[in-house]
Amino acid sequence: MQTVNGALNSRKLQRMLTVVIGTVWVFHGLYSKISDGIPRHRQIVERILGAEVADPATLLIGGLEVLLGIWIFTGWWRKLCALLQTLALVSMNALEILFARDLLISASGMVALNLTFLSLVWCWALSAGKPIFTR
Repeated sequence: MQTVNGALNSRKLQRMLTVVIGTVWVFHGLYSKISDGIPRHRQIVERILGAEVADPATLLIGGLEVLLGIWIFTGWWRKLCALLQTLALVSMNALEILFARDLLISASGMVALNLTFLSLVWCWALSAGKPIFTR
């Protein structure tokens, strides 16, 4: 089976998707939340959970995001991993829109970006070991 333009085989694409998806989670866990590199993330957690728990909750969420990124890098149980990512993003997006909309850069942009991201996640999960783009 031939890949798009014969240039990208499924293993290369799988590796690329794994790196991209895992890196997104590790970046947002480490930089955005644990390092408070994007303070808006902590402010959103504060708005949803309250000021008294915002700091430890943001660190916990960041740690869980890093662990999710590591899970992605392992390639284990991809469908379960994709389901967890979907539930996490849908839940976070819904809570952010309901309780912290004014802290978002663009609610509709966030949803569109995360739907695009989740399409990559599910492509990664469902195509493991199979060619992704074939004629």
